[in-house]
Amino acid sequence: MRISYQTSGSCASRIEIEVDNGVIVATEFIDGCAGNTQAVSALVRGMQVSDAITRLKGIACQGDTSCPDQLARALEQAL
Repeated sequence: MRISYQTSGSCASRIEIEVDNGVIVATEFIDGCAGNTQAVSALVRGMQVSDAITRLKGIACQGDTSCPDQLARALEQAL
């Protein structure tokens, strides 16, 4: 399953995600802080979608959301 998620309230403008059988295969943040978004992508690769949502949802950066929080919101579509 491929997900293209338009973010809101974070530096990244969009997140491209590939999920296979409930496991995150790949993520790519469009825009945002390159080092941080690459790190988040590397850390969630191979992780169960539900585990990533639990760990990332609610993390705030500027305001009440962040790139990791937006990733969690996008992953909820894969459940």
